[in-house]
Amino acid sequence: QVQLVESGGGLVQPGGSLRLSCAASGSVLRINTWGWYRQAPGKQRELVASITRLGSTNYANSVKGRFGISRDNAKNTVDLQMNSLKPEDTAVYYCNAVSPLPKLTNYWGQGTQVTVSS
Repeated sequence: QVQLVESGGGLVQPGGSLRLSCAASGSVLRINTWGWYRQAPGKQRELVASITRLGSTNYANSVKGRFGISRDNAKNTVDLQMNSLKPEDTAVYYCNAVSPLPKLTNYWGQGTQVTVSS
């Protein structure tokens, strides 16, 4: 089992920045991909950014150049730095971890609210 706890959400003005952090505990050595997803009211959950154990990153087109995902293996944390925030970035952000073994399993955090508004 893997437990994920997000922190760092809040209210920010357009153009501002926030940094989200996800702390992992449990069987973290089984995780091969970490990600941040978001879900806005009335919309499906979507991938924002992901990072593999080898450090390869992937970003949604809507956040490329504005968001950055990073991982600290020693601390078992995954952070999402969000810059130049827009109102359309408003959503609940979820940390995700994928373990391929012994069977493909997705772990989720409880979510943290990010609101971009003036």
